[in-house]
Amino acid sequence: QVQLVESGGGLVQAGGSLRLSCAASGRTLSRYDMGWFRQAPGKEREFVATSRWSGSNTYYVDSVKGRFIISRDNAKNTVYLQMNSLKPEDTAVYYCVGGVAGSYADWGQGTQVTVSS
Repeated sequence: QVQLVESGGGLVQAGGSLRLSCAASGRTLSRYDMGWFRQAPGKEREFVATSRWSGSNTYYVDSVKGRFIISRDNAKNTVYLQMNSLKPEDTAVYYCVGGVAGSYADWGQGTQVTVSS
C-alpha cells in the first residue's frame, strides 16, 4: 500500500480557514484517485471530497459544497483540501484516502481539525 501522511490540521475559530495536505509516498503513481473522509466525535466516518487521478473530476458532500476545495499536484504526489468558512460541525479527524479505480484502499492516520465557536 501507498503511505499517506496528512498535515495542516489544527484549531481555528468559526469562519476561519485551514488547508490540509496529504503527501503520498513514491516517486510515481499511476491513475491514483485521492480524497478525504472525516470522523467527528461520536459519529461514523463520512465522505468529504474526492478527486480522480487526473484532477478533472471532483465531488463533495453537500455540507461542504461552496466552502471546501479539493485539488492535487501529481508532480508532488500531493492532494489538498482547502477549507473555508469553517463551522463547529466541521470538527473531526480528517483522513486522506487513495486508491486505484475508486477503491480508496490506502488511508492516512488522520489529522485533527477543531473549529471553535
